[in-house]
Amino acid sequence: MEFKRVVVTGLGALTPIGNTVPEYWESLINGVSGAALIKSFDTEKFKTKFACEVKNFDADAFLGRKDARKLDPFVQYALFSTEEAVKDAGLDFEKLDTSRIGVIWGSGIGGLKTFLDEVVNFAKGDGTPRFNPFFIPKMIADIAPGHISIKYGLRGPNFSTVSACASSNNSLIDSFNYIRLGKANMFISGGSEAIINEAGIGGFNAMHALSTRNDDPATASRPFDLDRDGFVAGEGAGTIILEELEHAKKRGAKIYAEMIGGGMSADAYHMTAPHPEGFGAALVMRNALEDAGITPADVDYVNVHGTSTPIGDPQEVKAIQDVYGDEVYRINISSTKSMTGHLLGAAGAVEAIAAILAVKNGIIPPTINHFTDDPAFDPKINFTFNKAQQRDVRIAQSNGFGFGGHNASVIFKKYEE
Repeated sequence: MEFKRVVVTGLGALTPIGNTVPEYWESLINGVSGAALIKSFDTEKFKTKFACEVKNFDADAFLGRKDARKLDPFVQYALFSTEEAVKDAGLDFEKLDTSRIGVIWGSGIGGLKTFLDEVVNFAKGDGTPRFNPFFIPKMIADIAPGHISIKYGLRGPNFSTVSACASSNNSLIDSFNYIRLGKANMFISGGSEAIINEAGIGGFNAMHALSTRNDDPATASRPFDLDRDGFVAGEGAGTIILEELEHAKKRGAKIYAEMIGGGMSADAYHMTAPHPEGFGAALVMRNALEDAGITPADVDYVNVHGTSTPIGDPQEVKAIQDVYGDEVYRINISSTKSMTGHLLGAAGAVEAIAAILAVKNGIIPPTINHFTDDPAFDPKINFTFNKAQQRDVRIAQSNGFGFGGHNASVIFKKYEE
């Protein structure tokens, strides 16, 4: 069977460093940090008092107050970034076969704010079960693709991928596979997350996963730096329109890049910690390269998972060195989480957009907040520290790893006829 080619024809983003794709990209290449003291709740008693929050997002203005109240923030974010992507792709669904257009959407947690609010309200009451009738449909992780399909009348495959911080990479891979197998013409794919609330920050604090650099939030996310002390929580959404090439050409779509491969693997090691030797990370990268029919010599840029944790960063670098060998000295590596924070289930999509735009524009976003070299890392590796670098990027790989040992990696290539 000959696989169909899959291209990227639309992008949308709502991030801590920009509420549109152009704003997001401009902040990325200028090394802007999205971290600041949390404004959405009182952090006085929390170990971590900062995060990468979405800024200047008005759900009531976007959706109307009545409809906004029916949706958890993670769904609001999904609809917002998707609207940008649909417009960017120039989609007129009245002229398309909507039975062959699907939505696959990733979220690691789903409606955490809704769950928190409803349980708190119940606990404060007299024990009478007075729950909002929208409690369950606001909370469940699969409701985001449901709302997207309802809004646009899309009747193709529709579901959610849940694999922690690999969720939206998995959504992209599933969408890619359906299209190249001829099962659909197009997918709205991506992910969203909204966990910056008492439960989200408190829960990750209890795991000792978050940075506690409260005196200097803007520099707290520092992947590969000697003094990294945990990840910085982020929130937002990223939407990517994936489309079968001939379908895209027929409607005269602009093409950002071609998606050529995706890999998946499991660490099979620990509930939250990555394998210390990077076995799962190495396997997923090899699987993605094999799926794409390329070798490490073909890749120019790897957007790493790079969360800024003491144990996570070394295992990923070890895996990259294992897979890439001497090619590791030729490629650029960077972690855009140094700017956006960690968007959990939305991270894969938001970072895939960064990889796609690196291919499209020939610019590598930097890894900011590098102050002190860590002797654990080979100094000859180009981590793109602190400043964006221009280079021709023909192929980019983007990694995502999640609690439970879930790994997913995607590969994009400069589009050629």
